[in-house]
Amino acid sequence: MNQTRHPAGRLPRWLPALLVMTVIFWLSSRTGDELDGVLPWMQRLLPWMQSFDWGHFVAYFALALAFDYALGARADAPRWKALIVLLCLLYGITDEYHQSFVAGRMPDPADLRNDTIGALAAVLLLAIAPIRRRWRKFAA
Repeated sequence: MNQTRHPAGRLPRWLPALLVMTVIFWLSSRTGDELDGVLPWMQRLLPWMQSFDWGHFVAYFALALAFDYALGARADAPRWKALIVLLCLLYGITDEYHQSFVAGRMPDPADLRNDTIGALAAVLLLAIAPIRRRWRKFAA
């Protein structure tokens, strides 16, 4: 039986997405005080974007790439790209809900916006033909 058709053969392709989701969950479990040391470092690294939460952007950019990797070449179709963004948005909603239970954290619609912008950026980047070809070769 072809490994890519059998569910067990596809499981390793989903491991990067599960890893990124685990990291996001872990970071969301940290209190506000625990994360205060990270934000100033990022703002020094990217001073022109101090009001934008790059952590959410980068995390959901990576999650969208991981979902694209998991789906393989079929992710090149627009409906799959839309599904990737939707999955990232839905995970972002659960992430914001999860934060409501963590001391010093609260749900923030701006975080959800940054999550979605990160996912859209990844999907749009992979829609550029030369980049998509290199990505597919890398992700084969």
